[in-house]
Amino acid sequence: MRNSHNITLPRSSSLPPTADEPTWSLPGAIVGFVAWLLALAIPFLLYGSNTLFFLLYTWPFFLALMPVSVVVGIALHSLLDGRLRYSCMATLLSVAAMFGLLFLWLVG
Repeated sequence: MRNSHNITLPRSSSLPPTADEPTWSLPGAIVGFVAWLLALAIPFLLYGSNTLFFLLYTWPFFLALMPVSVVVGIALHSLLDGRLRYSCMATLLSVAAMFGLLFLWLVG
């Protein structure tokens, strides 16, 4: 049987502190959702109330972009190290591009 007094344990103070990255990205998710709402408003601004008839049949496609927009917001917020201004602009541009591509694909 081993003697437990011979076992040396490393001290926790001798270890260098680890820099944990925050995994909580609520600002990125909020930016993604707001970008989705703003991108949903773009066709209404361009085409007026006739957009409602178009969205009557294609709403599942645009609704499917909502979780994608939230994930894009979280990813860009994390990739840009939490800089909210840059992540807002990048998220708005990427979500608007996704909406534009989907809209053009459905129209064409």
